[in-house]
Amino acid sequence: MSATMRADRSFHLIEAVPDRLEGAPVARRRRWSDEFKAAMVARSLEPGANVSALAREIGILPSQLFGWRSEAADKGKVKRVGRSAAGTGTADGTAIELFVDGMLVRVGPAVSEDHLRRVLRVIRST
Repeated sequence: MSATMRADRSFHLIEAVPDRLEGAPVARRRRWSDEFKAAMVARSLEPGANVSALAREIGILPSQLFGWRSEAADKGKVKRVGRSAAGTGTADGTAIELFVDGMLVRVGPAVSEDHLRRVLRVIRST
């Protein structure tokens, strides 16, 4: 319900001044050196590295670490990993990526051949 307007049709000016909420932590933005970023990007690109776990260890969000990786790739400091149309895998068999009928299927080492065949059959039948 709206407030009634005064008879003389005057209004009051309310000034809002932004202020820190009471109890909110006082913290400045952290600045990360380029050397630190490069070291963390290198760690995140190691085989078997978990980006989310590394980000938690550093105390940042995973999206920030992915942003650092993207910046490093844009500057040519790291090479982007491309995917072929047929599929890619690693020499030690840790992962395979297959492109089947416009769908990406990632297969880990624990997946049996029979299970993979069933999955591919379902994808091809849709």
